[in-house]
Amino acid sequence: MYSVPASFVETPRARCEFYRRVCSLPTVVDPETGRITMRAGMVGAVMMPADLARRVKTALDIRGVTPLPIIGHPRAGMWTFLVRSDIRPSGDPAEVAQLWAARVVVIREGDIALPSPVPDALVVRTWVSPAISAFRPSGAVVIECARSCLPGRHPR
Repeated sequence: MYSVPASFVETPRARCEFYRRVCSLPTVVDPETGRITMRAGMVGAVMMPADLARRVKTALDIRGVTPLPIIGHPRAGMWTFLVRSDIRPSGDPAEVAQLWAARVVVIREGDIALPSPVPDALVVRTWVSPAISAFRPSGAVVIECARSCLPGRHPR
C-alpha cells in the first residue's frame, strides 16, 4: 500500500498560513483539534440555506463577482459566503422579517470556522468555492442578491 510522504501532507498549521498569507484571513488553529477559525470583523459572513445560496452564487457569477469564497455545511444544508463587512443594519422591519424567514444570517462578530485538512468523519464544513485570494464580495451585494432570489421579489 502506498502512503503519502509526510512532506506532502497538508497540516492545519500549513492551511492556516495559506489562509493568512494568500487570502488575508485572520485565522488561528487550535493545536489540539486542528480546527481553524477567524474572528469576524473586517471579514464577515452571510449564511443561508444551500438552495437559496446556489441561486445567489449564480446571480453573483453572472455579475462577474468572483472568486467567491463559500463554505459548505453539508449536514446542515447551509452555505456561508465570506464577505466584506459593509452590511448596514436594516431599519426596515419587513426586510428583516423576509431575511429571517428565509434563514439568512449575517455574521458580524464572533468566530467563523473554516475548513481544515484534519479528517472530519462528520463532514461539518467544506469549501463549495475555496478562498484562493484576498478578494471577498461586498456583503451588501450578497444580501441584495439573496433578497432578489426570494419568492415575490424581482431583480432590479
